[in-house]
Amino acid sequence: MPITIIAPKQVRHPYDAQHDIASDSSSDVDSDDSIAGGADLEGDISMKSRPSKKARTGGAPSTASKFDIVTPGEVITDDPQWMRGHGTYIAPATSSIISSVAGTVTRTNKLLSIRPLRARYTPEVGDLVVGRIVEVQAKRWRVDVGATQLASLPLSAINLPGGILRKRTETDELQIRTFFAEGDLLVAEVQQLFQDGGAVLHTRSLKYGKLRNGVFVAVSGMGGGGGVVRSRRQVWTFDAANDGGQIDVVLGVNGYVWISKHVETPEGVIDKTAGITNMEENISATMYSSQNDRIEPETMREIVRVRGVVTALVENGLRVDEDMLMRGYHEAVEMALVSNDGQDDVYLGGERGEQLAAALTGI
Repeated sequence: MPITIIAPKQVRHPYDAQHDIASDSSSDVDSDDSIAGGADLEGDISMKSRPSKKARTGGAPSTASKFDIVTPGEVITDDPQWMRGHGTYIAPATSSIISSVAGTVTRTNKLLSIRPLRARYTPEVGDLVVGRIVEVQAKRWRVDVGATQLASLPLSAINLPGGILRKRTETDELQIRTFFAEGDLLVAEVQQLFQDGGAVLHTRSLKYGKLRNGVFVAVSGMGGGGGVVRSRRQVWTFDAANDGGQIDVVLGVNGYVWISKHVETPEGVIDKTAGITNMEENISATMYSSQNDRIEPETMREIVRVRGVVTALVENGLRVDEDMLMRGYHEAVEMALVSNDGQDDVYLGGERGEQLAAALTGI
């Protein structure tokens, strides 16, 4: 018995039908409004229906589109000269670039991508991150860096007392919790990436290691929205106002921020005239201590003020980097001087946070 194959009917994209309906309805309303003066005075026009949102089709996205929020399934453009980037896809048999996530449009030359409003951190080699130890295994630690997977910190990738070139022994494996234990915070660098997105960290530098004498702040990172961005410097020390001493700031690209009291290296522990190899060989076991030093009340107050600046920047959708954070800190100090509580006023939430953001952006 012969079999007849019928050609499939052309399926129209649902968005095209909605767009045609929206165009017809909007044109009808516009024509009626032009006659009746734009208002339904006699009740002959249904006020329940409202024109649907039009797609951003044809040519480049408008100037205001990069400030608008696009939703999943929304057409950004149908011009074939544009290339799709992260957060977008192209429907089959069309040239329309469609958003796959909710976020803002980012244009880089001819590349269109969507910066999601909220997303997990995606590690990249060379990123400076702040993480928390969540699991201790045989020869490594599992670290939470805000990514989709836990990062790995091998025992061979840290500085040990005795020098970086010393061979790791079974004694080091048995004493692995004396270096990092569950709940410890650390600053490290992404050294390697696996194919599944997992990251390998290392702390083989004098500026990396365990964190103490400070406060931890979790904000949004490179995933999207206002938050920590990659900048020239992620770690720096500055002199705080109001006799607050020196404060260290660590901006993890993953959105984890550490603000702490600056601790000078004890004399005799590291010889400044020695080479980098001898400096690392002279590292004392005190670098893995979990005991905090005494922090003066003035330093605590300024640490809290810096933390308030970070949260105010994020809540108002501003980037968090060295320049913006230091400008915000000096502005917060000036705002405290004119308040009733004086320099002890460290609150920067609500309207005060909006006032701080307005002073920084000039709006």
